[in-house]
Amino acid sequence: MSKYLRSMLGKFVRRIRRFLLVNSLIASTRQRGEADLKKKLELIMPDLSDQYTSTIMNMNDRYIVEKMRSQHAFQINIALKTIQYLIDKKKDVINIADIGDSCGTHITYLKNLLSDLPIDIQTLSVNLDKIAIDKIKQKGMNALLCRAEDLSKYNINADIFLSYEMVEHLLNPIDFLRSISINTDCSYFVISVPYIRRSRVGLHYIRNNYKQEVLSEETHIFELCPEDWDLIFQFSGWKVIYSDRYCQYPSRGLFNIMKYEWRRIDFDGFYGVILTRDHSIMKRYKDW
Repeated sequence: MSKYLRSMLGKFVRRIRRFLLVNSLIASTRQRGEADLKKKLELIMPDLSDQYTSTIMNMNDRYIVEKMRSQHAFQINIALKTIQYLIDKKKDVINIADIGDSCGTHITYLKNLLSDLPIDIQTLSVNLDKIAIDKIKQKGMNALLCRAEDLSKYNINADIFLSYEMVEHLLNPIDFLRSISINTDCSYFVISVPYIRRSRVGLHYIRNNYKQEVLSEETHIFELCPEDWDLIFQFSGWKVIYSDRYCQYPSRGLFNIMKYEWRRIDFDGFYGVILTRDHSIMKRYKDW
């Protein structure tokens, strides 16, 4: 086979692969009943190109767009469930702090989705990256330049803390989670992390022998399965009151076969929880 034919065949295979990945995302979101929410989020934030500091997202790449939109629909759905708990308690002012917020996207979603309700949403975004903080402030939002682990020094209280795909980047997630539990009076903590079936250490830049410098935004340290995260949550002063596993492929149908490709190139999906503070298990450990 000539070099030209090999090149053309390679392009064809990559296109087919992308087609299957995109449609597995669409099928999963539809199966989960989050397709309408995903459309609403797109209308609220048509451009997600500045979602990250280290990478400018190519929003002409349908694979990237579907991956981000589907993930955001999953995350926001959990946040809306949490906010509903407070609405049911007749709370008319709700303070939300997004820890690890890179550009104010999720807060923008929530404010728009809840704009017709008679509640006042007050927000704070927290990040250790000055570029992210500047982006958020330019949008007229409150933001704090701070490491997640140091948040307790600022006496920040919120009804709801959010943390999407952040704790796996921390050097010491247990100290962080414990600090939020004992140093705040928050009602709920919403967390999502990559969903994998078996726990492992991340540090993929070492595993793959990358030579370049890496940012914390790009570096996973602990990648744990849901069962192990739940143990960490309990040990750190929390109780899981709701959990959900979003897979980037449907649980049934033709595109379910794409789970093997997602596991090879990325993750099965994401694991999300709603936590409340509970020190009953944490207090059994006597060496804090």
